[in-house]
Amino acid sequence: MEQNEALELYRRTGAYLEGHFRLSSGLHSPGYMQSALVLQRPVDAAELGSGIAAQAKHVEPTVVLSPALGGLIIGHEVARALGVRAIFAERAGGPALTLRRGFTLAPTDRVLVVEDVFTTGKSTRETIDVAREAGAQAVGAAAIVDRSGGTIDFGVPSFALIRLEVPTYEPENCPLCAAGIPVVKPGSRPQ
Repeated sequence: MEQNEALELYRRTGAYLEGHFRLSSGLHSPGYMQSALVLQRPVDAAELGSGIAAQAKHVEPTVVLSPALGGLIIGHEVARALGVRAIFAERAGGPALTLRRGFTLAPTDRVLVVEDVFTTGKSTRETIDVAREAGAQAVGAAAIVDRSGGTIDFGVPSFALIRLEVPTYEPENCPLCAAGIPVVKPGSRPQ
């Protein structure tokens, strides 16, 4: 899947939103990628997952690890396309991501971290740390959308179907706030 095809899929499903948004990172932005709207259709999710798998297969992952909640569906689809396990890290009553539900990683595991959207890279880095703390080798990071335009360095190869440069602003320096445009908080984390 090419970038223009993936971006058209986001637009066609209403998943590429424009306005004034508070992102999960706390930053503000005029654009928001609501991946859940694309991933609700299994055929679209499978196509996106296959596209990411095609880009990342050369790092030879043995497992896909995703941060919950945003990475669950796409991580599963990438793992399915690669023919490997799909597991996830989640927050267990605290701020840190952790493996739960009997998920384990071994020193022989080659982990591809898969997320729906890279913005600052924080949750992806946390997930890479979960893999390393479990003794596994992180071999790559992948997402459907990289909002940074490819500027985030995870210390491992990174892959994205869509690379965009969508501006983000600290709330105190947000021109949308200064213009009086109401901010909306979409997504999975509470405000």
